[in-house]
Parts: sequence; structure tokens; C-alpha cells
Amino acid sequence: MYALRIDPDATVTDLHLPAADAHIAIQEHLVSDAVDQGIYHRQAVLHVHGNGLKLGLPQNLAAWTLASAWRGMPLYPLAGPIVITGRAASGDVAALDNDLAQHAKGVAQTVGDTLSEWRERPPASNEAAIKELLAYAARDVASNGQ
Repeated sequence: MYALRIDPDATVTDLHLPAADAHIAIQEHLVSDAVDQGIYHRQAVLHVHGNGLKLGLPQNLAAWTLASAWRGMPLYPLAGPIVITGRAASGDVAALDNDLAQHAKGVAQTVGDTLSEWRERPPASNEAAIKELLAYAARDVASNGQ
């Protein structure tokens, strides 16, 4: 089953999870038995380390930006690696749709590029940074279809 992993450094990795043991494979990719599931798009599931924030794992700005763009509003922080799968009409985990994979890859690339640019030209404030990232992500998601 096709899925993606987004790491806190905005690296995106294609995954091929076994259909029968997808949940076990997701736990292994997140290095956690505690996995929370977030539904930010009706056809996708973000699998998040259940204790990532409490353990002090690095924030995953790329996954946060993607989830916020899908939801249309800034969300709570996400920490650690994130696995994205598709979501069947029944609510079960399914293969990730290619269009949604392109959303994730595009947003992660944009976040990485923006963070690099900010080293030379920092944003005026945290609020300005959030608005800039969300505007870019909305553009990326819209240009790849939704």
C-alpha cells in the first residue's frame, strides 16, 4: 500500500506498506506504539507519534503546513516523523492517492525552500512566517488539484 513519510527536516520518503500489517509498519516508521491519527483531508490520514510533543521530538513544519492547508486553518503543532496514508470510504487505511501525494511533496518542498530563504531574509514575526507558509501551501495544494 502506497504511503509517504514526512520527516521534521521536510524530507519526503515513498513507502510501500504491507496491506495486512499496515498499522504495525506505521508504528515502526514512527518508532512508537502510540500512534494518533489525524483526518485533515477526507481521503487521507496523518499518522502521528502519540507522544511526540511530550517527548520533545522536533516539530514537523512540513506536515503541519500540509495539514493546515488541507483543513484551511492553522492547526496545533505536529512533532516527529509523520506517515500519510489514504483513507477508504469505510474509514480504513488505504493507499495514498497520487494527487494527495503530490500535495504533500509540493508543500514539503516549498517549506524546505522557504526555510532556506529565511536564513537570508527572516520573516518579520512568527505571525508573518505562519501566514507566508500557509499562503504558499494553499497555492501548492490548489495547483495540484484537490
